[in-house]
Amino acid sequence: MRKDTRTAGKDLTGQRFGHLTVIEKTGQTENKYRLWLCRCDCGKEIAVNTKRLKSGTVTNCGCIPRKDARRGKIAEDLTGQVFGYLTVVRRAENKYGRTCWLCRCECGKEKEATARDLKAGKVKSCGCRSRDHSHNRVDLTGRKFGRLTAIQPLEERDRKGSVYWKCLCDCGAETSVTEDGLVQGSVRSCGCLKSENQKRIGEKLHRIDGTCVEILEKRKSRKDNTSGFRGVFKTKAGKYRVDIGFKRKRFYVGTFESYEEAVKKRMEAEKTVHDGFVQAYYKWKEQADRDPGWAASHPLDFEVEKKDGSLAVREVTK
Repeated sequence: MRKDTRTAGKDLTGQRFGHLTVIEKTGQTENKYRLWLCRCDCGKEIAVNTKRLKSGTVTNCGCIPRKDARRGKIAEDLTGQVFGYLTVVRRAENKYGRTCWLCRCECGKEKEATARDLKAGKVKSCGCRSRDHSHNRVDLTGRKFGRLTAIQPLEERDRKGSVYWKCLCDCGAETSVTEDGLVQGSVRSCGCLKSENQKRIGEKLHRIDGTCVEILEKRKSRKDNTSGFRGVFKTKAGKYRVDIGFKRKRFYVGTFESYEEAVKKRMEAEKTVHDGFVQAYYKWKEQADRDPGWAASHPLDFEVEKKDGSLAVREVTK
């Protein structure tokens, strides 16, 4: 059996690599490279594989920041120093080659931060201060935003730290909205405006027997696209299944060998069901406009059924 050259090789016992001195081989491997037990100048022992030692990737146990390791500088002791609302307690484990310190915030929580971020002022608290905007809060009391009038700020904050405001809507209902939602205009009522708009849109649509005429007319103009054709589904067997929806039901049209044939059958079904319904509706509406009394006693009922394996429609005027 061929010997793995990555685990074999020169004995490194006693050799120095940066701040590490090799003590002995461990008898274990890491990524097929032999692991060596090494002692750092600080006294700590760690296991490092041959490749990382020889390439200089690891030169200490982590007690020296990577950027200063080559220059042999020891990290500055920040214990006891104050950075914003943080007081440095003790050294923490290095992360990504940078010196980290455990800090205690004025609120009592602890947080780890790199020396670089602390000195640069990028980290000043455990995060509690980023949520506290009381020092620069905008007074919205009495201001009008759409149908909402801001009454007073609340203690509640959203995940971004935006203050919630108690608001009174023109309809008389009270609600709480974030400062961002009010100022940016994303919230303009307690919800009544949305309900009114939906009702207004609904009044413009004509629904007969649970089916919207305008939606069917809009779908009628849709064409094929890169993802396929509506109502045509490819099966695991490689064939194409076709169905069509009407009155919240799905009607099976058939399964076909080719995509082109499936699309053709789907379009025929649309002409029979959807187009047939739209034509029947306008025919019924023409008479209903002339005689509203007749329309009230003769609602349009359009039924779809399957005869001899094909879809058929049955118009029932009650």
